[in-house]
Amino acid sequence: MKRTVYEPEHEAFRETVREYIERELVPHAEKWETERIVDRSAYVAAGKYGLIGFNMPEKYGGGGTDDFRFNAVIDEEMAKAGVPGPALSLHNDVVAPYFNNLCTEEQKERWMPGIASGETIIAIAMTEPGAGSDLAGIRTSAVRDGDDWIINGSKTFISSGINCDLVVVVCRTDPEAGHKGFTLFVVERGMEGFTRGRKLDKMGLHAQDTAELHFENVRVPHANLLGKEGHGFYHLMQNLPSERLSIAISAIAGARATWRETLQYAKDRKAFGKPIGSFQHNRFLLAEMDTELEVSEQYIDRCLQAVVDGELTAVEAAKAKWWCTEVAKKVVDQCVQLHGGYGYMMEYRVARDFVDGRIQTIFGGTTEIMKEIIGRDLGL
Repeated sequence: MKRTVYEPEHEAFRETVREYIERELVPHAEKWETERIVDRSAYVAAGKYGLIGFNMPEKYGGGGTDDFRFNAVIDEEMAKAGVPGPALSLHNDVVAPYFNNLCTEEQKERWMPGIASGETIIAIAMTEPGAGSDLAGIRTSAVRDGDDWIINGSKTFISSGINCDLVVVVCRTDPEAGHKGFTLFVVERGMEGFTRGRKLDKMGLHAQDTAELHFENVRVPHANLLGKEGHGFYHLMQNLPSERLSIAISAIAGARATWRETLQYAKDRKAFGKPIGSFQHNRFLLAEMDTELEVSEQYIDRCLQAVVDGELTAVEAAKAKWWCTEVAKKVVDQCVQLHGGYGYMMEYRVARDFVDGRIQTIFGGTTEIMKEIIGRDLGL
């Protein structure tokens, strides 16, 4: 079914993304996978191609184009390529909106030029060793001390935790205020007491650095408070839908690429004297996957249009996130099975996709939490 959500300018942008991937990522993919970290130069290169900061104001070095369809094009092409690269979806889709929507003019002047150029890498720190899906369980604290705040606590599973220069930290500023007791702060590289723990040894996505972050009496100026004091939880709720849609987009685009390779494999690989795709079970399986992917693509496109129209709700984003990631997980697992023994070999993309994609039903809010959001909206 024809996709109609994209305009000609989005398709032209798609070619730019593909050129960036081919020239700037593919030649270094094996090295980054081995070293288990993407070189910072990949972010700067993305800035030069216009793949970072396009959704930030022009006066601060951005592109001035706040159209989430451009974000989606990057997410799709990065997922299709299946090569290690910088966390552009984290940078553009997840963290940049906090700076766009919450920064004061002074903060924008300080931070945005570097973010837009790719020279300043950004991250967000929500999850803690004892608080994942339950954000209300966050214990990292910030206590006012004159014109500063003193932050203490630890965060874990922080994407770009090693490379980041600025990290938005979710802190509890009033232990008695419930959801109104959280505030966001921007902690900068080099602040005394801010340290990075180990780079975590993940099942997949080896080249994308994920780390523990520690804050021991980190003195942060009040000028680094992001948004309104006591409104941190509400700021998170406003921005999480775009993160969840971004994950859904990447999941389906990546699974579609895996499916295409598997379809070709089923045509080429022979068993008992004929292509394995000609066996009814395998033919039906590939047909089912194609259908599930296309139905998911159409819902994603509707969500994208809702973002453009300013209508996407948290519930709709939750539906996209859980459904698309679960479909992707199912599709990639079936593709491994269709590859037989070769599907277990890391030299085949399908094996890498299997381990790299497994996190998608977990990060950004687990499938179970997404269903909880939807269920509560039903009045249950």
